Amino acid sequence: MSADPRPLTGEPLALDLLNTRWMRDGELQDLLTGTDGLTVWLTANGLQDRFTADAATLRHTLRARDALANAVDGPLERGAGAVDAVLAHGRIRPTLGAGGPGEHPEFADPAWGPAWLAARDYLHLLATAPDRIRSCAHEACVLHFFDTSRNGTRRWCSMAVCGNRAKASRHYARGKDA
Repeated sequence: MSADPRPLTGEPLALDLLNTRWMRDGELQDLLTGTDGLTVWLTANGLQDRFTADAATLRHTLRARDALANAVDGPLERGAGAVDAVLAHGRIRPTLGAGGPGEHPEFADPAWGPAWLAARDYLHLLATAPDRIRSCAHEACVLHFFDTSRNGTRRWCSMAVCGNRAKASRHYARGKDA
């Protein structure tokens, strides 16, 4: 398995799925062009032991990514039906174990598992703090993040990359005007 080439990882599952597309040198990159990339994504999210990186899982995961992109980047209504269609392939079964009450996701077809978990995670983010689901403010960036800053004003996927580019651009513009 190859290393994860994405510039931003570690976001909640739904946003991490969206971040399987990113820009590099002005060109759109896509981790999920094949099952090798799916293996990288599953591993990055601790799902490699639960799901197989096969063609069906890739197809369903791409369907979930498109649905989530429509819901996150546009009006929620635009993507809601597609997210619901992904969610129709699984359910939560309440459980009771030694540690108390719990939940266990179930899928009629395990190939829907990663897609369903990402869609379910998006519902959780919407229920928790919908205003903290953000797209990077840099015009050339397509990444998403969940703003965990104290005051909720994070604008960049990465201050070191996109934030620095914006600052450098402003600095250059000020110098040019002077």
